Amino acid sequence: MKYALGPVLYYWPKTETEAFYYAAKDSQADIIYMGETVCTKRREMKVANWLELAKEIAKSGKQVVLSTLALLEAPSELNDLRQLVNNGDFLVEANDLAAINIAQEHKLPFVAGPAINCYNALTLKLLQKQGMVRWCMPVELSRDWLTNVLNQFENLNIKRNFEVEVFSYGYLPLAYSARCFTARSEDKPKDKCETCCINYPVGREVFSQEQQKVFVLNGIQTQSGYCYNLGNNLKEMKGLVDIVRISPLGLETLDIVKQFKANEDGLNPLQIEHKRDCNGYWNGIAGLELTQ
Repeated sequence: MKYALGPVLYYWPKTETEAFYYAAKDSQADIIYMGETVCTKRREMKVANWLELAKEIAKSGKQVVLSTLALLEAPSELNDLRQLVNNGDFLVEANDLAAINIAQEHKLPFVAGPAINCYNALTLKLLQKQGMVRWCMPVELSRDWLTNVLNQFENLNIKRNFEVEVFSYGYLPLAYSARCFTARSEDKPKDKCETCCINYPVGREVFSQEQQKVFVLNGIQTQSGYCYNLGNNLKEMKGLVDIVRISPLGLETLDIVKQFKANEDGLNPLQIEHKRDCNGYWNGIAGLELTQ
């Protein structure tokens, strides 16, 4: 299997973003995703900055993929989207159907990101026809669901020409909204948010009345309260999953890649804890649950 660093989902200062990716050049990741996927108001890194950084990181020999927004809210955002898709050098991860349409128009290959709602073989067949070369499964699906979907390909006599990627570490991106929950939590209107999400480098925690950490707020994105961790499920992915995605939470995430690789055969189990980690979705149970 290959290991990928997903796009940074949080709003970090430009210097910290660049420092993370330059450190990632020397990590054990095979694939590096980069780009803003959550909010267009996060302008520390502009399209030109992402493209310049991508060219530098690609010199390491790793595959670089440019990720697009999951929720477009204004026509002006299409201009940036077209620049990313038509970059001329790098594969693009489409997190919205607009990106898929633009890629198809220009006959460009693309990765279908986890924000694309895709749950069966017929949808995957259509995306493959449009140019999809890799599918990152929606985060709420299980191993059994993935197995069934791939079996549908065989039953329908459809040739599969795409890689399968699974989000395997990090706070799960569960939903997107036109409202900004981080701004709301600070009693700020979205239009005058002052990009306050930059003050929360791994999101803002939300607790229930019973003091259970149920969600993480990340701008317009709602994430799981516990960190998704499939580090001890890697052995059962073999033959089913091509790429394991690890979502960055900081420089320490680069060490997580190393730990995952060391445990690919189950010989070096990761330490996982209840009320901190979860792997429920992969096992077909409630998302915040953890099975050892």
